[in-house]
Amino acid sequence: MYKQILVAVDGSRSAERAVDEAIKVAKATGGRVIALSIVLHPARLVDVASGFAEEQTRDSAEHDVATAALEDAKARFEAAQVSGTVRAADSHGEEIAAVIYRIAAEEDVDLIVMGTRGLSGMKRLLLGSVAESFLRMADRPVMLVRYEEPAAA
Repeated sequence: MYKQILVAVDGSRSAERAVDEAIKVAKATGGRVIALSIVLHPARLVDVASGFAEEQTRDSAEHDVATAALEDAKARFEAAQVSGTVRAADSHGEEIAAVIYRIAAEEDVDLIVMGTRGLSGMKRLLLGSVAESFLRMADRPVMLVRYEEPAAA
């Protein structure tokens, strides 16, 4: 049924929960999980002389978040004894949802698992901009995983 499962990770709690759900599906079906993290490189017009160091710092932080998210996913795969790999992809101005769609097609996945809220914070209302955009273009099954903060005591 679901032999190739793609899970989008970004270091958020919602994405961590999505990894856990992807692992459950993989265990139940004998499937393989691919954790995907998108490194955001927005298209921008910049004077090369100014802003270069600022862009490098931002790009480095994006890579650090992606690396940490992928390392966490890999550790979860190993702990659960599930076959899994990790992959990073650069957006280079492309929408994150479009990158996920493209990678899902390249990997010929049977299921995409993603959280409803990532690290974008206030930009995402209710469902989340990436999840909502992806649902509009998806051509294969999608499992959305919701993370709710524990209620304060």
